[in-house]
Amino acid sequence: MISFIVCLAVLIAGYFVYGAIVDRVFGPDDRQTPAVRINDGVDFVVMPRWKLFLIQLLNIAGLGPIYGALAGAQWGTSVFLWITLGTIFAGGVHDFAVGFMSMRHDGASVSELTGRYLGNIMKTIMRIFSVVLLVMVGTVFAVGPAGLISLLLGNQGASGLLTNTTFWLVLILIYYFIATFVPIDKIIGKLYPVFGICLIVMAIGVGIGIFTHGYTIPEIQLSNLHPSKTPIWPMMFVSVACGAISGFHATQSPLMARCCKSEKESHMVFYGAMVCEGIIALVWAAAGSAVYAKTGGLTTGLTDMLASGQATCVYDICTKTMGGFGIVLAMLGVIACPITSGDTAFRSARLVLADWFNIEQKQYVKRLYLCVPLLLAGAFISQLNYGIVWRYFSWSNQTLAMIALWTASMYLYKNGRAYQITVVPATFMSAVSVTYFFIAPECLHLSAAIAYPVGIIAAIVFLGIFIYSTRKTGHKDINDGQRDLKKASNS
Repeated sequence: MISFIVCLAVLIAGYFVYGAIVDRVFGPDDRQTPAVRINDGVDFVVMPRWKLFLIQLLNIAGLGPIYGALAGAQWGTSVFLWITLGTIFAGGVHDFAVGFMSMRHDGASVSELTGRYLGNIMKTIMRIFSVVLLVMVGTVFAVGPAGLISLLLGNQGASGLLTNTTFWLVLILIYYFIATFVPIDKIIGKLYPVFGICLIVMAIGVGIGIFTHGYTIPEIQLSNLHPSKTPIWPMMFVSVACGAISGFHATQSPLMARCCKSEKESHMVFYGAMVCEGIIALVWAAAGSAVYAKTGGLTTGLTDMLASGQATCVYDICTKTMGGFGIVLAMLGVIACPITSGDTAFRSARLVLADWFNIEQKQYVKRLYLCVPLLLAGAFISQLNYGIVWRYFSWSNQTLAMIALWTASMYLYKNGRAYQITVVPATFMSAVSVTYFFIAPECLHLSAAIAYPVGIIAAIVFLGIFIYSTRKTGHKDINDGQRDLKKASNS
């Protein structure tokens, strides 16, 4: 189990070492944050740092680091490397960058930030892209729990309306409407820290259970252990998603950016929550690798269990590692966690639209203008094939992360900062996203001989465009940025 322990130690060290480097590059100061300056009592509300950390963790995590890590473990323990390195050098930087930039620009959503630094065409693309992604996230995180609740009640002898999936789906969507509509500190601020703690406790319980129940976590193997030999690149990187880096986080970080009392909270709230999610993902990937048997060196046991349903797999692992207590945590996790991520997805969609059409959100009526259409769209999408919606979410999720990293790169360049910390992961994620689009069955489904070179060339082209843009603007933006930083420091 040396590999697992080393990766865990590296993740923890990464928070303190590389997280501090990222913090120093962006340079948070003592200027007033939007939460203090605007404070509308609805979306801009000052909350304690510990509460912001737990809410951010729950918002960005949900079941992402559980489902994604288990899916990634099908390729073997090589997934440990991507979870660890991806979290430190890509995911944590991505979340910090978006949260910090949002604070610097009055709590702006990621689409507005993209427009400011990558131009109006990209802003329009990101507006559409992020709203569609958020509605898909909210929907898939409603359909899954609704089906599980009806199944569990049916197994307990219930009948009629209580076992009707549509009935529970309607109730969840009604809850989404309420949570999306009311001020952030009324429901999200009070309940979500509790569920955030439950998510952490569940991971700790599984981690301890692996050791106490005699399971052995395999060492890292770089070979492909997927039963169907699905290629590691880029399929594993996209499957892990939230466990290493996620564009969905770019839509969630502005929620907490509107509630931070100080920019100096960015390290713990944004980078820290991502590292915590990486640790959770590492534990679940280890559990998937340790609990299920392999056939001929391939992860057939885990793949077969996942085929029966992701929730079933989570339930099975919790039962095997924690017994009766694990069953309670598993049910809480696979029902409550996705719901709490789903409602913040719809809330983020409301804020993106509000920024898009410049609709003030302090008045109830104006919030209704946006909440009702969003929930109706979610109700429509919920009738589509769940598997197809989820697969398109996975790709669009990583693509959004790529765009957010290029946005952060331009921000750092224009402010005379070390933009390399975002350019490198942006280039890498460009290759992941484009390659997946060309090779995935739900996309173009071309051969690796075509997809691989196209993905690499696309990443090089994106990097070239960035370099050309920086050369074109010359040093004027750097000098302007340094002057602005000096003024801010003096003030």
